Amino acid sequence: MFKFIHCADLHLDSPLRGLSAKEDWPVDVIRTATRRALNNLVNLAISQEVRFVIIAGDLFDGDWPDYSTGLFFNGLMGRLNDAGIEVYVVRGNHDAVSNITRHLVWPPNVHEFSTTHSQTFVIDDLAVALHGQGFARRETMDNLVLHYPDAHVGYINIGVLHTSLEGHEGHETYAPCTVTDLIHKHYDYWALGHVHKRQVVRESDPCIVYPGNLQGRHIRETGEKGCTLVTVDNGRFKLEHHSLDVLRWYVANVDLTGAENHESFVERIVQAFQQYLDDNVESPLALRLHFVGETALHGRLLAEPEHFYEEIENAVVMTAPGQIWIEKVKFFTAPLPSPHEWSQQIDAMAQLAHYVEGVQDDEKFLEQFLRDMERVQTRLKAYISSEGATAIHSIDDVRRLLGNAQDLLLTMMAEGGSSQ
Repeated sequence: MFKFIHCADLHLDSPLRGLSAKEDWPVDVIRTATRRALNNLVNLAISQEVRFVIIAGDLFDGDWPDYSTGLFFNGLMGRLNDAGIEVYVVRGNHDAVSNITRHLVWPPNVHEFSTTHSQTFVIDDLAVALHGQGFARRETMDNLVLHYPDAHVGYINIGVLHTSLEGHEGHETYAPCTVTDLIHKHYDYWALGHVHKRQVVRESDPCIVYPGNLQGRHIRETGEKGCTLVTVDNGRFKLEHHSLDVLRWYVANVDLTGAENHESFVERIVQAFQQYLDDNVESPLALRLHFVGETALHGRLLAEPEHFYEEIENAVVMTAPGQIWIEKVKFFTAPLPSPHEWSQQIDAMAQLAHYVEGVQDDEKFLEQFLRDMERVQTRLKAYISSEGATAIHSIDDVRRLLGNAQDLLLTMMAEGGSSQ
């Protein structure tokens, strides 16, 4: 019986996008997250007394200019070397363009697979054969598996590959292959990299695993992140996910259905926060808030977003200061049904609602409006691309803009009339 760790996509020293410019975020968390995650991996490897570690690509983050990143990595690999733990690395698409990867001299326990042909490393005392090939260039579109060697008879055969398989949303299609291609090699375990979300593609005969990345770096990399600890006993594989991240990202839906005032708005936020705190004890959280539901606050959310941002920050202070930070806020709420009920009471509101509904069905108007907006957006490109700006790219976007304008105006008219 022996153990090994399978990890991938470390992207060491990659910045946490969406947070690095926020003044209220702790600098040490932002700048050192990927390093601390790798340190957690080394601690796990030593404490579990694993025999080797597999890094299935994208160790570094493209053409990263800071050579201290490589020195930090080598320092941690030195700790593994002292513990008698070997490390096997394939280059991924990011490593292929990395100056660090090209020029760094590895410690003696780090073994890198060739980028020009498939290569096998054999661990005789474990009867393990590791087969792999790294990326010689970023745009590697060849099926590398076709050239991997046949399985070594009488050995545990492990394939190491950075690949998209047949494609994954959000990831470039590099080194494409099929699950059938992997099965036909008659290996026992495929250690894959490139896809940042953990996925056990196949549990046995062979095991095919994406461990995910060690540390989420932006809002598209949500949830726990870490590595796969593999225990091999009499040819059987036990897979265990171990969380190694130091900060987690989530998209949190806050349902405002029926919320009527600011107090209920804050109450709903606190309830949502508590759910994530209960599921992620002691882990710092970066949350993107999506507000949904039919609520009497809809018009005010559109009219006074800055005020509600302050209420959100107040909820953070009340609930978990220093543990929750807000990455972004988006409002997808709807008014209480229905604007037509208001229109029966106030003739001016009825005329407004009727006009807006009419232009939403006027294709010629919508097409002309879209053309006009495209010209305006071209001139204001820098502003349109800034945080929180509204971009108009389609007729559906125009309809949504008109609908929001209608909701806002009707709310202002209704509240203005009731205050008199």
